[in-house]
Amino acid sequence: MTIRTRRSFLIAVTTGLAATRSVLALPPSGENRPTITNDVDVRVTSPETRYAPAPPLRWRQASAGPAADAVILEPGQAVQPILGFGAAFTDAACSVMGEMPEGAREALLQELFNPKQMGLNVCRTCIGSSDYARKVYSYDEGEPDPELKRFSIDADRAYVLPVIRRARSINPELFLLGTPWSPPNWMKDNNSMLGGTIRRHYLDAYADYFVKFLQAYKDEGVFVNAVSPQNEVDTDQDSSMPACLFPQEIEVRFVGKYLGPALERAGIESKIWLIDHNYNLWGRAIAELDDPTVRQYSNAVAWHGYLGESEWMKKVLAAHPDVEMYWTEGGPDYTDPAYLTDWAKWSRTFAGILRNGARCIMGWNIALDEAGKPKVGPFDCGGLVTVHSKTKEVTRSGQYWAFAHYSRAMARGAVVIASQGGPEPVAHVAARNPDGSYALVLTNAAAAPRRVELRFGPRTTEVSLAGDSVTTLKWA
Repeated sequence: MTIRTRRSFLIAVTTGLAATRSVLALPPSGENRPTITNDVDVRVTSPETRYAPAPPLRWRQASAGPAADAVILEPGQAVQPILGFGAAFTDAACSVMGEMPEGAREALLQELFNPKQMGLNVCRTCIGSSDYARKVYSYDEGEPDPELKRFSIDADRAYVLPVIRRARSINPELFLLGTPWSPPNWMKDNNSMLGGTIRRHYLDAYADYFVKFLQAYKDEGVFVNAVSPQNEVDTDQDSSMPACLFPQEIEVRFVGKYLGPALERAGIESKIWLIDHNYNLWGRAIAELDDPTVRQYSNAVAWHGYLGESEWMKKVLAAHPDVEMYWTEGGPDYTDPAYLTDWAKWSRTFAGILRNGARCIMGWNIALDEAGKPKVGPFDCGGLVTVHSKTKEVTRSGQYWAFAHYSRAMARGAVVIASQGGPEPVAHVAARNPDGSYALVLTNAAAAPRRVELRFGPRTTEVSLAGDSVTTLKWA
């Protein structure tokens, strides 16, 4: 059987296998009291519209109890704060944008990162090449070089660094996570960046490699706020792309004995996020966080959504309530007929992620061409946007339109609040913004429209949801 999608591949290869100090604080309970006005701004994405304004709603005093399937908002029950939303600055994504005409590139970057537009503010960058790059590279390839005398980030100078610098100048609040897909070839048992396992006796040198990366990027004007030790720790991807097996005991040893101390000695304030893979590794996450040497340097877990369920993040939170959850990768398949229109699927996914404790949501490549390229790996991933290789025309994926309903309405420092009830198959998630405004995203994945009652304290209103739609409500 040919495995085409990233999700089906990960299911196949993982079947049978088994940060940080708080960056945001919950507001005091007294600040959870709702301040209500009657006007509710409405934005809708549906088969007919794309994040388009709809007639505003009005709150009214409730005269009776809520309907059995009403969505009930509970602003007094604050859950986790939100760091933000974004996608990945892969070499592929940056080269695609970097080769656009200057004016078109600037317009796209403004659209994506300007706080008055999409306002993307949490993104990932690759430490060396991922599977989405023009070529396979690390910052120190060749014969063994434990003193890292060859270390150089020159491969990132043409596209990656300029695009990130411009994005951060547009949105100075841009938070960056750095992740390696593979250590340099000589640090691994197969002497290749493709698949294989890290050699334990190079863990010390690998920690120094992270330090050099962070220092070199900082010297280029790019501070990287957090790192994860390894992308997708429990698969070598059949040696078909940059990847590395990073067993649990190795991650524990690397973080607690090498990476954490190395960052500390160098005075680097970047956080460390663990795992950076699927929900099914919740048991591994608990075990790693149980280790006191790990907890000395990390208080966060990064998750992907290719295998397992978002509820499984709560298993980790039940064992370690103070640990921070972040969602760091999940992207569309450009060969999927619904690639441009699957906003409801993605919005339901995002609602589940936020309802189960994650503080950010990052997609995969920010941009790719119409054939899902450039790439050096086997998957058919699509970009958040597509930039046509010849015409440079930009098209926006269904995932892009789902992100719009969250990133435009939920600011950094917003707090997810409890919401209950609702008819099937309507998904919902709500947040209170730092300015006191509220945002509620409702997703109707059914083809038929639905009318839903909302309850907010003593107030009520009703909203009509088109079939296959995402609707964002915002009010003060």
